[in-house]
Amino acid sequence: MTVVLDKTGPVRVLPDVPTHDAKAVNSKAHRDLYATRQKIYPKLAHGRFRLIKWVVMVVTLGIYYALPWLRWNRGPDLPDQAVLLDVANNRFFVFFLEIWPQEFYYVTGLLVLGALALFLATSIAGRVWCGYTCPQTVWTDLMVTIERFWQGDRNARIRLDKEPWGLRKLVLKTMTHLSWIAVGLVTGGALVFYFRDAPTLAKELVSGTAPAIAYLFLGIFTATTYVLGGLAREQVCTYMCPWPRIQGAMTDRHTLLVSYQAERGEPRGPLRKSVGGIVDWTGRGDCIDCKACVVVCPAGIDIRDGSQLECIQCALCIDACDDIMGRIGRPKGLIAYSTDAMRDAKPGDAARHAWRLLRPRTLIYLGLLALVGSIMLAGWLNRSILDVNVLADRVPPYVRLSDGSIRNGYVVKILNKLHARRTMNLSLEGLPGASLTILGQERETNPGIEVATDDLREIRVYVTVPRERVAQIPAGQAAFDVVVTDAGSGVRTKRRVWFHAPAKP
Repeated sequence: MTVVLDKTGPVRVLPDVPTHDAKAVNSKAHRDLYATRQKIYPKLAHGRFRLIKWVVMVVTLGIYYALPWLRWNRGPDLPDQAVLLDVANNRFFVFFLEIWPQEFYYVTGLLVLGALALFLATSIAGRVWCGYTCPQTVWTDLMVTIERFWQGDRNARIRLDKEPWGLRKLVLKTMTHLSWIAVGLVTGGALVFYFRDAPTLAKELVSGTAPAIAYLFLGIFTATTYVLGGLAREQVCTYMCPWPRIQGAMTDRHTLLVSYQAERGEPRGPLRKSVGGIVDWTGRGDCIDCKACVVVCPAGIDIRDGSQLECIQCALCIDACDDIMGRIGRPKGLIAYSTDAMRDAKPGDAARHAWRLLRPRTLIYLGLLALVGSIMLAGWLNRSILDVNVLADRVPPYVRLSDGSIRNGYVVKILNKLHARRTMNLSLEGLPGASLTILGQERETNPGIEVATDDLREIRVYVTVPRERVAQIPAGQAAFDVVVTDAGSGVRTKRRVWFHAPAKP
């Protein structure tokens, strides 16, 4: 007796068979459980949603490829690339914005805003992000367009794959994959340009003098674009992306989704004309089962089967169905954007044609967007252009000098976020009788500290308390302020630190 797994139930018991037959049974069961991928050949659609996708693809790819080459004048000693993720110098430049490592919470805020915007878009129109602006969708669309250019539309590509290998098939397949690799190379090249000055890096890449890390990531980005956009395609959306399994929590009965109007389309059947060329629509629906909606779907699903995880809401099935309805003289909209509330409403009910944009879910997302955006804006408007950090020596915490005075050492870090050189002065507050000495400027009475444009200056200072004042320090430590003053504007920044001395016996 042989027990094998079966997709129709937990187990299946078969009578004893010879060894070679048992292997065949188990092989069949394995094929049932782990089906190989069925290649999808999406047909080119024509209509308003296809036009929107063309526009989005051109605009988004244009921005992505051109943005690293856009210049932005920030003054001397600063890069003029509009968008630059300057990891080497720990700074991000985005047009007039400049984000330092200690300000990375702004990046977190932008990510939160992006997530809330995605939640809002999903609550309004389902996976509209996936269908139009997701990078995987955009590059997959581009790869399919390239494949269609070399191999033809759906039927031509199917015939080509069924043909035996020959010179024509080899040339068409080779040119398709070479074109995909070229797109991946341009895509990877554009991405590495965001991390270093684009014109400089481009010359280095061509001449072979670029850093090895640039070539490494160029290869990684090229390979991932080729594999994900050219080969994997809809598999990424179905199996790798978590969003299809999450987005259901953001939708409700008033979310617009691409839907088949079953009450109008069923019962479906082939189109048959009676004598005289007139079609009798009595007792049947408008769907003629032409499967035009299926062949244009990039995920290969049948929207007539209802809402499905693979559907990215690209609405190409609407274009295909509207085209067929126009040809057979039936009203468009058999497949259309609709909501559960609209479909469940009774004929003639006003709710059948009403769509509620403002509802508790969308209002909550809008409120959160406004709140997070306001917090970030307020933080940016009150952002300090001078940052000071003071670190005390730990070992030893203090030094007793020959005259009995006590000295503490500190490292003062001054960050100048202004796009101009600045002169800073240091002073002490809250520690009577103490003196301040800057290492390297000991003989200057009121030394100025020059901080370059958009730079961090690190200096070492000593604070000394004379012997007669040491006894006034309770419990062996006293708090005081290190004050940094901009000599030009008079702006002052304080940092509270501790002075350590021997504890009283």
